[in-house]
Amino acid sequence: MRIIFDLRRVGLGNNGGSSTLVKSGNTLVDMGHEVIFVDSVRNQHKWTPLKARHMIRRDNNNLPTADVIIASGYKSVSRTMQAPSRCGIKAHWIRAWEYWQYSEKDIVDKVLKPDTVKLVNSICLQDKLKKHGVDSHIIRPGYDFDQIYPIPNLRRKGRIVIGGLYRAGTHGRRKRTQWLFEAAKHLKERYSNIEFWLFGSEVDPGDSIIDIYLRSPSMEDKNKFYNSVDIWMAPTQSEGLHLPPAEAMMTGCPVVSTSAELSGTQDYVIDGVTGIVSKNDILSFVRSITVLISNKKMRHIMGKSCIKKIHELGNRQVNMQKLVDLFEGLK
Repeated sequence: MRIIFDLRRVGLGNNGGSSTLVKSGNTLVDMGHEVIFVDSVRNQHKWTPLKARHMIRRDNNNLPTADVIIASGYKSVSRTMQAPSRCGIKAHWIRAWEYWQYSEKDIVDKVLKPDTVKLVNSICLQDKLKKHGVDSHIIRPGYDFDQIYPIPNLRRKGRIVIGGLYRAGTHGRRKRTQWLFEAAKHLKERYSNIEFWLFGSEVDPGDSIIDIYLRSPSMEDKNKFYNSVDIWMAPTQSEGLHLPPAEAMMTGCPVVSTSAELSGTQDYVIDGVTGIVSKNDILSFVRSITVLISNKKMRHIMGKSCIKKIHELGNRQVNMQKLVDLFEGLK
């Protein structure tokens, strides 16, 4: 199958969304498919080498023939819709409710109304589209089980590490980074053995409440980081499929998330099984963390369930095969 990912007006950068696309494209290439990234500018994603072809095509005249063309972001939808019929099925892989790009009305008019095959990466996005009367297919990117996995004995006795993802600015607000700091402050005042660990791609925030900050870690260092954390905090309120909590779960770390409509954790955080789903407020969120702090046995049992649940969702090959099967069936 020949697949075009349409990145025009979107591009590739050093961020989680681009990383997902690159790894999905690479997986499809490894599976024997021809994958082309059509872009308006050069590839600026440096985290992972791109195995697929990258073409700069600012208009539709020179687009290659394909079986399917997939809009990669909200602003690429109009370009995808204008692509000639020889580009195949027109689809859009919706991986977030991008209110930072468009208003709710514009999302409906410019993203949901165009006649594309709608792919979403999570339960919460599928439910969000249903509220607008739009059907979709869940295609998750899959997980790197060969890179994130349990390492024995990194979670040390006598201390409890609470961990999270650090973001600033607009993305920090939608991920509610401030909740992490508020929770850490409260918990450190209450317990003497709490450590607060963060990682992210941004400059170290330099707050003394942070015990360890890991900037842009390698996969090896990130794996050790997750394996050292006892409780993962995920207060996000605007996600598709949120990756760091799932990766933490791959190492046996239970997660505290919230009931926010777009928490991005509904696919894998099962309340009382793989973590705790708090009410959508900071007090409930902190109380839920204290439940896990106070119950080591619960953390251990949940940790085993975490690993099982994420493996049920499948690796990248399994999930990209679902994408291929979907489009084969739509031909």
